[in-house]
Amino acid sequence: MRPPQNLHYHLSILLFISSLLFLLPNPLSSQNIEFKVGLIFDKSSPVGQIANTTIPLALDDFYRANPDYSTRISLIVRDSPSADIVASASTALELITQEKVQAILGPGTSAESTFVADIGTRAKVPIVSFSSTSTSVSHARSRFFIRAALNDSVQVGAIAALVKSFGWRRVVPIYEDNDYGSSVIPYLVDALDGVDTEIPYRCPISTSANDDQISAALTRLQTKQTRVFLVHMRVPLAVRMFTMANELGMMSDEYVWILSDGLTTLLSWLEAEMAPESMDGVLGVSTFFPIKDPPLHNFRKRWIPQFLKYHPQSDPTMTHELSNYAIWAYNAVWAIAMAAEQVQPINPSYVNFTSSKVGLSNMGVSSIGEKLLQAILNIQFQGLGGWFKFVDGELESSEFRIVNVISGRARDIGFYTSKYGLSRKRNPNNNSNSSTSQGSLRPVIWPNESTTQPKGFVTPTVGKKLRIAVPGPVNQSFRSFLDVQKDPVTNQISATGFVIEMFEAAVDKLPYALPFEYVQALNVHYNDLVEMVGNGTYDGAVADVTITARRSIDADFTLPYMASGLSMVVPVKNERTKNAWVFLRPLKYDLWLVSLAFFIFSGAVVWVLEHRINDEFRGPPSNQFGTVFYFIFSTLVFSHRERLVSNLSRFFIIVWLFVVLILQSSYTASLTSMLTVQRMNPTYSDIYELQKSGKNVGYLKDSFVKGFLSSMNFEESRLVPFKSPEAYQEALSNNSIAAIVDEIPYLQIFLKLYCNNYTMVGQTNKTGGFGFVFPKGSSLVSDLSRAILNITEGDESTEIYQKWFGDPSSCQAQDNSLSSSNSLDFISFWGLFLITGSTSIICCILHFVLFINQNKKSLKEIASGHSFRWKFRSMAKLHDQKDLSSHTFRKQQTNFNSPYNNPSGSSVSVSNRIFCEGSPQIGPPNQEIVETEVYIDNSTTETPNRAENDVEANNGG
Repeated sequence: MRPPQNLHYHLSILLFISSLLFLLPNPLSSQNIEFKVGLIFDKSSPVGQIANTTIPLALDDFYRANPDYSTRISLIVRDSPSADIVASASTALELITQEKVQAILGPGTSAESTFVADIGTRAKVPIVSFSSTSTSVSHARSRFFIRAALNDSVQVGAIAALVKSFGWRRVVPIYEDNDYGSSVIPYLVDALDGVDTEIPYRCPISTSANDDQISAALTRLQTKQTRVFLVHMRVPLAVRMFTMANELGMMSDEYVWILSDGLTTLLSWLEAEMAPESMDGVLGVSTFFPIKDPPLHNFRKRWIPQFLKYHPQSDPTMTHELSNYAIWAYNAVWAIAMAAEQVQPINPSYVNFTSSKVGLSNMGVSSIGEKLLQAILNIQFQGLGGWFKFVDGELESSEFRIVNVISGRARDIGFYTSKYGLSRKRNPNNNSNSSTSQGSLRPVIWPNESTTQPKGFVTPTVGKKLRIAVPGPVNQSFRSFLDVQKDPVTNQISATGFVIEMFEAAVDKLPYALPFEYVQALNVHYNDLVEMVGNGTYDGAVADVTITARRSIDADFTLPYMASGLSMVVPVKNERTKNAWVFLRPLKYDLWLVSLAFFIFSGAVVWVLEHRINDEFRGPPSNQFGTVFYFIFSTLVFSHRERLVSNLSRFFIIVWLFVVLILQSSYTASLTSMLTVQRMNPTYSDIYELQKSGKNVGYLKDSFVKGFLSSMNFEESRLVPFKSPEAYQEALSNNSIAAIVDEIPYLQIFLKLYCNNYTMVGQTNKTGGFGFVFPKGSSLVSDLSRAILNITEGDESTEIYQKWFGDPSSCQAQDNSLSSSNSLDFISFWGLFLITGSTSIICCILHFVLFINQNKKSLKEIASGHSFRWKFRSMAKLHDQKDLSSHTFRKQQTNFNSPYNNPSGSSVSVSNRIFCEGSPQIGPPNQEIVETEVYIDNSTTETPNRAENDVEANNGG
């Protein structure tokens, strides 16, 4: 029994020892390598409070997920006020020299990071920042600085797309006057410039500004015209600024407020510090994270109580939304922890460190700094909210969401990516193009719960007005174009006319207010006026200035608001036709020739179809030619009397008579017009004829037309300048000049007054049209050009034109009476000839098919011959013979066998009309027979029996 007792005793000892081992610390845990990481933040700032809550949670989650890791991060926390840059640098130096940290998380602001990054680069200690978003500090400038947050410059694409989608053309940035606020402005300018939007002025506000200074800055903005503001600053200054904006009434429905990423992600902090719903209607741009995904959702549920535990005095409103800074801080901790495990330093130390003094010159260099830096830069993992990866020391760019603040909460109205642009939903179809249209977003609720989109501008109460030059004085006849008057009492300039109304209509369509005033430019040549705009004498010119290459050197022109071109006006003369050969003019020579050819061709077709079966188309050649020509040309007056016996020829003649009817009617109508209608012909048909005439030519004084005529080799002595349409008419009526060469709009005014005696002729030489003039590089050129297109594409430009010039068709009667070629040509009738030609060919084909079918035996004998000439002649002779099988000749055979046949027994061919028309009966043999045509064969001595043999021979082939 003793052995069992010993066994029981030993088992008890083993269980006791196992229990002790379980209660003692894990021997592996005592071997974990401590990896010191410094943490610098301002505990009183929003980012500091977020980091204070997030980083411990991140460490717990990481080592719970990776319990077998041999390294353990030891956080050494230092509180450093964000406003004290020197204190932050001193804290970083102390962490490196005294605590021997291998990496530093923080600091909280970009200004602090600039100095701390320089210290870290010298000591080769990686500085990983999850809150420094300014472009003033970067990995490219400080090699050991790594940004675990998005760069501020990444968001400007989303901001520009948002601005363009609503059509705003001017945006004013209100930003914190330091590196954080100002560093993004150059990127913003470039992005807005890419969507044709400008920044007319800026509003920097110092962090140390008091309420009066903030109020003064906002009041200055109220006096300007732009009402679209982009706010880029930290929460404390933003709270004060928006509070003052509410007091000044700048949160009304005529204002547009856009928050940058840094403020949108801390929107709940803004709402906690301000009056309820005081920011409703504001738009914002923020980095997108799938907050509803399980990992983020679960983390947020744990983060909220942890935050309220660490900061019990904080407003619970601050926890309404999980800030992007919390996600970035969480992922930054995981990245450092992973890199620390890869490096695994056993005895981390600093090289060249002198403990006797603490300073930049003797703080030493981390022995694992380079290795740790590369490890962090190469880290990639599925982090909280998405894939985590560094690109050139910067966090890889992400998707943005566009929000609209409603009742203190951010409501998503769209999303933005650089690939797809704006869209209502995430991940649009791959085939969809980048969009910047307002339809790509959900409806927006603007300030004061308005659903009407703000214009983005108002007319400014103060500020400089553009000085727009208007030339004068203007001739009375051209005041429908432009008229400018000066009030002798007030000296105020007033301008009217088509040009002025087009300019003001274009200004009304601008997406911003354009304050301007008219300034009269007296007796100025248009070339000089353009130069004065170019050199800054005037801010622009509104006139009927033609766009030319020479003028475009000095200034820029908008797109033409009125098309133009050069033409000429000449007197007209009545030339009613009094020509003996006028009857030939209704048809052009080509139609005459084609008609004649078809008459001959049609006669030949009728002869081919009728010759073998109709005696009227037989006989001597001269008789056959006469019959054919008489028959076919008599169809012109429908007087043909020859009887047609072939159905093919009858069908063809029906088609041919239709063609003749159309030709005859058209000829008659054209000839009647030539003989009866008044003919108003221009004295010159084109400018080349005018140039050869040697006569004087008129043009508008001070116009570029003189240079054009000189280039056309007109002698200067022949060029006569005039100032008005009345002067044009007087010179033309007394033959001082032979024509006027001018721009079409001016010639139209002249013709409206004197359209009965003059007409516009010749080829139009195009010009650039009339445009508004502005200095080189002016943004107004593109904006007004776009507005002009909107006007000219609709009915508005037509309405303005008719208001000042009347109906452009009011002088059409004279134009309709001008001489033009009324002669008819072949092109107008080729369809008719195609029909009759096709009909004739078809009839001939059918005729020859029947002929071949009836004479197969004879044609075979002919085909056996040797000579082609003999074959052709034989076939011609065969076709020339009568077709005695035709019903026509069978009827004649019956007549030959009657008792009234020719008693002489000679072979006689008698036409179908043998007896007198209207004869009541056939008379006796001795009665005289009336014949229309009698043909006696040469073989008159042949007996009837011989004739019958010949017939049989012919029938037999």
